[in-house]
Amino acid sequence: MTLLTINIGINPEIISIFGLLISWHGVFTAVGIGTGLWLALRLAAARGADPDDAYTLGLVVVIGGIIGARLLYVAENWSRFEDNFGGVFAINEGGISIYGAVIGGIVTGFAFAAYQKSRVPLLTIGDAGAAGGILGMAIGRIGDIINGEHLAESSGLPWAVRYTHANSPAIGLPPQHPAVAYEMLGDLAILGLLLLLWTRVGRPGVGFFTWVLAYGVLRFFLSFLREDKLVLDGLRMAQVIAIGAIVAGVIGLVWVLTHWAPVGSSRAERRRAAAGR
Repeated sequence: MTLLTINIGINPEIISIFGLLISWHGVFTAVGIGTGLWLALRLAAARGADPDDAYTLGLVVVIGGIIGARLLYVAENWSRFEDNFGGVFAINEGGISIYGAVIGGIVTGFAFAAYQKSRVPLLTIGDAGAAGGILGMAIGRIGDIINGEHLAESSGLPWAVRYTHANSPAIGLPPQHPAVAYEMLGDLAILGLLLLLWTRVGRPGVGFFTWVLAYGVLRFFLSFLREDKLVLDGLRMAQVIAIGAIVAGVIGLVWVLTHWAPVGSSRAERRRAAAGR
């Protein structure tokens, strides 16, 4: 089976310009952010969001997501930075937490949208952001596949991957599950579901909470293949957060399905839905 292993010999580092390292991880993260932002803005505009307000909100979400992604990664891997505090800011070299990005983006996005008092319901904005977010996450995972920094369990399957470039963090390790590739495919499947819900279900918030729930389930089970540090009763940090996300997703879906009327309903119908009738 090792003869069928997929060898990845791409240099994770593209070029260094004036001391700034450009990596595939950074490139695909940037492409993912841009593409995800484009999709979210397009969907939000289709539901009546002001383009300028939506664009400003999108930038706030991106900034909050980047900060959250780096902060959670540093917290999870503090031993790498306690003697090199300057490395905390070297985000261009890789090292972000997807769940940190999700949490940071959600918190800053909803806070800023509430501050703006947007005429588009916050949950509708959340639906658009969920679709854009999961698309960006899928694209960003391409850089992770090339980089090889997310180590996974050893595997003898024909599609196992082995990293052969000297600059790869996984150089010299036996073939492993392509866990990040599994996640990328799962992200794309979630994106398809969210777009279906966007066109078929007009109830605000369904897409957002479906994203929270579905991604939580995906990360919980895929994390069993990852070799991240255990933090609680044999679970990894992503799994602990995923459990909370699953609970929040279920509660959120029940709430929006029982308290929110579909988009386009009359004002009286929306009032009745908000009152739980």
